[in-house]
Amino acid sequence: MFNDPRLARPLALMKAALAPASGVGRITLALTLGVLCHGLFAFAVLTMMAAMFLGMSHGVGRVAWPWAILANVALIAQFPLMHSLLLTGAGGRWLARIIPGAHGAALSTTTYATVASVQLLALFALWTPTGVVWWRAEGAVFWALCVAYALSWLLVAKASFDAGSEVQSGALGWMSLMANIKPIFPDMPTQGLFAIIRQPIYVAFALTLWTVPLWTPDQLLLAICYTAYCLLAPRLKEQRFSKRYGTRFESYKNAVPYILPINVGSKNLK
Repeated sequence: MFNDPRLARPLALMKAALAPASGVGRITLALTLGVLCHGLFAFAVLTMMAAMFLGMSHGVGRVAWPWAILANVALIAQFPLMHSLLLTGAGGRWLARIIPGAHGAALSTTTYATVASVQLLALFALWTPTGVVWWRAEGAVFWALCVAYALSWLLVAKASFDAGSEVQSGALGWMSLMANIKPIFPDMPTQGLFAIIRQPIYVAFALTLWTVPLWTPDQLLLAICYTAYCLLAPRLKEQRFSKRYGTRFESYKNAVPYILPINVGSKNLK
């Protein structure tokens, strides 16, 4: 089990971070950003899970209608736009400058996860709800949807682990700085859920949007917009992978379907 690179990498990183090279300023910076990153990440994910479970029927936003429509649409749009921008070359260079000094580039993954967490908190906490409830599950249907919702989030966690938990969580940056080593990114993911479909994180998140037990106009708007994002945005990611990994990614792409697990195993990965 410990030979599995998906587990071996983060464990080795944690071991290195627990025995850091000397440097009080560097260690203090790494620990501070690590606590900030993971604290915001946990709070943002829990807020998101609760908000969608309640059909986006709650939020502290108090924008007057009909202007609330524009505010909510802006909240929806800001996450995918910034998320995608920061993955570009220019976005990566800007991301490396958010933390001033010599360690900005090394901390990029931590900064990226922190920015994403703030964006998610803005979306799900500042939402102005319509106050309209179309449907609320009850009885056995409620419990069935609760199970489906929980399983969808477990799939998100599993896919994130398969992709590289140290990157997805933002730990790669601050732990590498703590250990005073260069951040080493995981290789192109092909194991676990990535052996079944090429975009399991996006598919799993899309499932969370549609398995909630309470439906409102708010939830429907969010589900439609973010499902479209989950279907289209990975195309840009795959363009980056094609440039980075070349024929390896093309072979993988030809062997593994995009989002639907069909014809798996009909071709062999090269």
